[in-house]
Amino acid sequence: MVEKTDSGSLWPSLYDPFRAFTSRLAEWLSPASEASGNDDAYEISIELPGVSEDDIELTVENGIVTVRGEKKTEVERKGDTWYFSERQYGAFRRSFRLPEDAEGDKAEARMKDGVLHITVPRKSREAVEQAKKIAIQRG
Repeated sequence: MVEKTDSGSLWPSLYDPFRAFTSRLAEWLSPASEASGNDDAYEISIELPGVSEDDIELTVENGIVTVRGEKKTEVERKGDTWYFSERQYGAFRRSFRLPEDAEGDKAEARMKDGVLHITVPRKSREAVEQAKKIAIQRG
């Protein structure tokens, strides 16, 4: 006997392999990254081996750094008695919310050895304290 689930689907397990596959695909397409900060700036590094700078779009909007791009990798090798070909394609997107004291409009990026390095300067402590003060008028 086949039981219905809460959503009314007769065979929920029929789609589970596809859901698991898309989840693993999204993880594969999402590049490894790390973020850190010091007194002067925030640093974000994203591993993008084989991805051209021309295939990367970097934006800063409303305090969020977003990196979009597409992986396009093709490997082809031939021998006397063998042939190997592998192709990997897929779009990726990573977003990072910046802290309040980050100056997103002054962000800079550079690509080195397949790693995208993004530097976002921090506002001075005085600038942050001034930005938070609001004078209250009487009357």
